[in-house]
Amino acid sequence: MNLFSTPVTAEPVDAAPERRAGRANLRQLIELRWLAVGGQLATVLVVHAALGLALPWAEMISLLGILVAFNLFSIWRNRLTQPVSQLELCVALLVDVGVLTGQLYLAGGSDNPFIYLYLLQVAVASVLLSPAYLGAIVLSTISGFVVLTQWHRPLVLDPTSPTTLSPNYLGGLLMCFLLNVGLLTIFIVRINRNLRQRDAELAALQQRAAEEMHIVRMGLLASGAAHELGTPLATLSVILGDWAHMAPFAAEPELREEIDEMQRQILRCKAIVTGILMSAGEMRGEAPQLTPLEGFIDELAARWRLTRPAATLNVRKDDLPNIAIVADSALQQVVGNLLDNAAEAAPGTPLTLRAACPDEHTLALSVLDDGPGFDAHRLKHFGEPYQSSKGQPGRGMGLFLSVNVARTLGGRLQAHNREGGGAEVSLTLPLASLLPRQSGGADLRSDARL
Repeated sequence: MNLFSTPVTAEPVDAAPERRAGRANLRQLIELRWLAVGGQLATVLVVHAALGLALPWAEMISLLGILVAFNLFSIWRNRLTQPVSQLELCVALLVDVGVLTGQLYLAGGSDNPFIYLYLLQVAVASVLLSPAYLGAIVLSTISGFVVLTQWHRPLVLDPTSPTTLSPNYLGGLLMCFLLNVGLLTIFIVRINRNLRQRDAELAALQQRAAEEMHIVRMGLLASGAAHELGTPLATLSVILGDWAHMAPFAAEPELREEIDEMQRQILRCKAIVTGILMSAGEMRGEAPQLTPLEGFIDELAARWRLTRPAATLNVRKDDLPNIAIVADSALQQVVGNLLDNAAEAAPGTPLTLRAACPDEHTLALSVLDDGPGFDAHRLKHFGEPYQSSKGQPGRGMGLFLSVNVARTLGGRLQAHNREGGGAEVSLTLPLASLLPRQSGGADLRSDARL
């Protein structure tokens, strides 16, 4: 059997990354241990046979036998289905440190130049272990170094004069070792932290790219559906108009009211379809329509009240600047969706739409309700697709789209539970994203003032 090949059971594709990492780390330790066994065996044989130095080779070979037996046990352990924990990796490294300490004790202790192999154990532990377990390895190597400076079998280079080092030299050697251990640990731990942070950022970017691709597909589907719905809505509008003038319907007030209501709903559907088509076709043209910021907030509230006449909506405008902004339909849909969610979460209670500018460059729109608030799971996964408390398939897309619209405008959407009860969802946007686009690098804010 090839000692350097350590076959393991194949991991399922959906295994947790931590489980795969634990197995891979243990496999790396097994391979490094085989290298250590081969290197130590070669060193003992060369020093004892070629250089003719007196070494307790039988005892040293016995320690290598212990290391081989432990490595065979590690191979068997890595084939089990249980995940490899940090504690197991720490114990494996402590065994390596213990065997190395025994070898050094038999071959001169701190006088042996191979004492700096302790640094290899510290480096491996810095990469594989968490800070708590890393501290155990560092403490064990430092303790082993200190012990070997006092207790060891002398390394006899000349039978008439055993090798001894002065206390000052040993003190300097210990200080050098401590400095190397400290710098090595700090450097590798920080490098690992930077790598983990980079991986997390890359994962977040990949997730965002996948979400944006999902939105693109939804947008294409919505745009196609909007084109297809235009003709049947126009047909229904014409038919209802004809019915309204027919004698049987004109003579019945109740039927006439129902026809009028149907016409209003069709007009609303046509407005929604028009908004979808305008968004798909980049509604901001060369001459965008401007509206005062306060008027934009009032219009948002008025439109939403028309769709939910039974709901109570209070509007608070805290020192909004007197500027004109582009009436972005996507932003209107986001705020309307937030109000709809709040109304469904807290039916029969008043809602509050608060608009404020915390600074001269930022607009904050908040929707407050007096409902039960978000549970911990919903807050953790806020804005992710298909995460809804309504218990219906396909729900939860509104907040997902709202989060991505906020990102597109350079802002963010956040949620938290209020101390007095209820929830608050805040949409924070840079005012520059709502101002008309102008060329020449002019101050958009000053140019948009009324």
